[in-house]
Amino acid sequence: MARDPELTAHLEWLGYIQPVGLVVSAPALLQAQAHVNSNVIPQHQRFLACLPVDKDDEVIPQIEDFSAFVRQVLDWSETDLVAFDDAAKLGIDVSGLEVVLPEYNETLRPTWIVPEFKSAGAKAVTPTDASATASTEPKQPSNAERFVMLIQQVPTDQDLDEAQEETDRRWHASPHARFERLLRETQVPAGLLINGRQLRLVYAPRGETSGYLTFNVDEMVSVAGRPMFAALHMLLNSDRLFNLEKKQRLPSILVESRKYQNIVSTQLAQQVMAAMYELLRGFQAADDQWNGKLLRDVLASNPQHVYHGLLTILMRSVFILYAEDRNLLSNHPVYTSYYSITGLFERLRADAGQYPDTMDQRYGAWAQLLTLFRMIYEGGNHGEFSIPPICSIPNAIRF
Repeated sequence: MARDPELTAHLEWLGYIQPVGLVVSAPALLQAQAHVNSNVIPQHQRFLACLPVDKDDEVIPQIEDFSAFVRQVLDWSETDLVAFDDAAKLGIDVSGLEVVLPEYNETLRPTWIVPEFKSAGAKAVTPTDASATASTEPKQPSNAERFVMLIQQVPTDQDLDEAQEETDRRWHASPHARFERLLRETQVPAGLLINGRQLRLVYAPRGETSGYLTFNVDEMVSVAGRPMFAALHMLLNSDRLFNLEKKQRLPSILVESRKYQNIVSTQLAQQVMAAMYELLRGFQAADDQWNGKLLRDVLASNPQHVYHGLLTILMRSVFILYAEDRNLLSNHPVYTSYYSITGLFERLRADAGQYPDTMDQRYGAWAQLLTLFRMIYEGGNHGEFSIPPICSIPNAIRF
């Protein structure tokens, strides 16, 4: 079945970026009509023009003026990016955006804020509404409603994931850890963490796991890196943050991505349970054919061992299917024809269409599955085909 080209484009740039945790999902992006621009050359040229050059006119992959970058490349207006220290002068209440850490004797605050400006045509409270709510206090908007995101800039030579070396700070945490705590405590879930060489989109809603996307400037300046730049532009351009309908803006995409993840997790859990019951029925049928001799000993000593073993089989199968779908194992014909679960499924499906009455009398699929598990754990090779043993990899997951 042909894959949607828009979906493929999202999966490609997400594969390049390698997100940590969940930030945006392809289904949520498609629902919000967020598409990767295939003709991003004009925007990319503006991006290169705002970067410094060396004495040989070679581009230096470093954003020195972030405010100029968002205006010239992302089409933000001057009022979209507000320095934290200047916010009070503009009448913006930022008292809730400072996080005091008395135990460390310091205060966290962003470098810039991106306010959520309300349109002049916002609905006013009518006299009827006012009388109906006279006994209640007016609801104050939350920080998440008042601000699109927070932005933190650190020195260019500061790694985003390494603890700072200053001795005057009692909390020796990385810029990312500090910024993530700032987002959680202020309850502004989205933010940008930048050091000139990297732009990191962080999503850290309070009470949930965080995720982030890191865009490396040195990769985006090249022609091969244009898909990553196009993704950055798609997520952070002025339309996506300020001008489109609310459900099409980045904050809504971030929320919807988590909802899609929950749906997928629920569906996967249901599929795993259905597969578990099918396996149990198969083992029960095999045990009945052997008059109870097949599982007699294990059921007598440890009845839960059968359940745990079948659950392990299912988890291994899901792990391998995920790896095969992303071409992380092998594309060699020997693997795809004789070992892969995907190939096994296709053969069984074809056989089920031709020989539906005798499928219960086939036993080779189970043996192939066990052989695949053993090969991944212990390794294997045949001619040019080779898979390294996972048991020899230091700190490898227990398979």
